[in-house]
Amino acid sequence: MAVAYDFEFRTLKGEAYPLGALRGRPLVVVNTASKCGFTPQYKALEALWRMHKESGLVVIGVPSNQFGGQEPGSADEISSFCELNYGVDFPMMEKVDVKGPAAHPFFKWAAGEGGFLAAPKWNFFKYLVRKDGGLGTWFSSLTAPDSGKFLKAVEKIV
Repeated sequence: MAVAYDFEFRTLKGEAYPLGALRGRPLVVVNTASKCGFTPQYKALEALWRMHKESGLVVIGVPSNQFGGQEPGSADEISSFCELNYGVDFPMMEKVDVKGPAAHPFFKWAAGEGGFLAAPKWNFFKYLVRKDGGLGTWFSSLTAPDSGKFLKAVEKIV
């Protein structure tokens, strides 16, 4: 049975980023976009990362251009945007598909584990991965990363 640690992304710099290297650590994986109404969630995601990274939590941003063409930029443009506008310091991956037949395997797995509604419907879907690599829960774009509901779920996995 697959777990989140079985998958690998590539960073915005094109380097391999195997989730297996994070085995035993809780994860928050978010599909992101720079030109979305939910883009300000970067600020709360960065705050979450800074608050919990000492306890092992890893926040991972995964850009996608599948919803409204809201992530048209190159890897360098995405990196600069996130750093300059939101001070993003958490790991950012290269742009991938998050839905459909060409979806990155992590997102196919997360949708399968979470059920039909768990597949990303828009930018800023958030997946919480437990320390054992299983999917803890997921949240739609509408749930802000600084909401009480989200923070309570994070506390359960850290």
